[in-house]
Amino acid sequence: MLSTDVAIIGAGQAGLAMSRCLSDRAIDHLVFERDEIGSRWKTHAWDSLRLLTPNWMNALPGSPYRGAEPDGFMPCSDFAASLPAYAASFAAPVLTRTMVESVAAHCGGFRIATNRGTWRARCVVVATGQCDQPLVPAIARATERVATNIHSSEYRCPAALPDGAVLVVGASASGVQIANELRAAGREVVVSVGRHTRLPRTWRGCDIFWWLDRMGVLAERTRDIADPAAAMRQPSLQLAGRPDRASVDLAALQSRGVRLAGRLVAAEGGSVAFAPDLPVNVIAAEAKMHRLLERIDTFAGVGEGGCGSARMPVSLPQSTPRRLSLAAENIRSVVWATGYRRSFPWLMAPVLGSDGELVHREGVTPVPGLFALGYRLLRKRDSNFIGGVGTDAAVLAGQISSFLGQRGEEAA
Repeated sequence: MLSTDVAIIGAGQAGLAMSRCLSDRAIDHLVFERDEIGSRWKTHAWDSLRLLTPNWMNALPGSPYRGAEPDGFMPCSDFAASLPAYAASFAAPVLTRTMVESVAAHCGGFRIATNRGTWRARCVVVATGQCDQPLVPAIARATERVATNIHSSEYRCPAALPDGAVLVVGASASGVQIANELRAAGREVVVSVGRHTRLPRTWRGCDIFWWLDRMGVLAERTRDIADPAAAMRQPSLQLAGRPDRASVDLAALQSRGVRLAGRLVAAEGGSVAFAPDLPVNVIAAEAKMHRLLERIDTFAGVGEGGCGSARMPVSLPQSTPRRLSLAAENIRSVVWATGYRRSFPWLMAPVLGSDGELVHREGVTPVPGLFALGYRLLRKRDSNFIGGVGTDAAVLAGQISSFLGQRGEEAA
């Protein structure tokens, strides 16, 4: 059986950041990747997708952004191409095309079984990512006979969908961007809207993330959040990384002729039904956005009536669709922008909660030597952001170093 001190599962930005931090400490490790380095950025992104965070935010350990457009938004294809180069810059020990089949306790450490052999490790870092397995609700099966169904991770471009109108289910970042692109291509689009988080792309001349960074919001520790469980349930930000820095939110979609409906609750016989919750969800999102913008204004020392960006309101029609016939509306495609779930069938350790998520405290699981990295709110608000994973990796690398040293002393 081959051995290493630390096994990292996953070679996306989190796994590579961990590898860099362990390399800086001269800690022996291997990175196990089931596909190629950063492959999910290629397989789960549509053709025109750009990062939602400006370039200055997307630095990895030892690799600050040095390009000419710090405030621009990198195409995801470019970011995917940058990850193998980043790994090569410090000779990251990545084993690609290596599927981890099981991780189990073994002789005071862990046994990692893969399709290419078995390893023993003293520590394991789970870095498989927030966007692991596409989540499509069971209700989708009821529309398969009358429309093409795809998850947002499978969407590539308007031309790849059958002719006709499109129903987009979900109004977070992916849903609004896909709906906007489809509408720009001349498609009739209906968006099923549930709970969502609306923010303007820019506010008072600066990117919204510039404000969140300067105010310390992104670095806010999870342990200091009043209700971390509620924060975990918050939908992703309704933003787009466009070169023109335009907002792509419900108001913008409405102005372009996209129809809005409530949360999709049923599908049967070629028809879909929506809850009457669009107004309450829109009002809640607007109120939360206004509170944050007022907080920014207070931080900036700008009073009421200062020169801020326009906040176009979402126009709530007298009535919203409660039921639609897909055939009658010529809806021939349904895009499920319904997010992702985490899946750990290979992890043979008592570290999963009743919801199937990893149980940990700031990346440290209840099983000695087993760590997690790259997940939402792991240690702070930006823990699952590209630029936020590096500081978490550095902290965990220090804890791993201490753990290995303690175990070494015990063995001696």
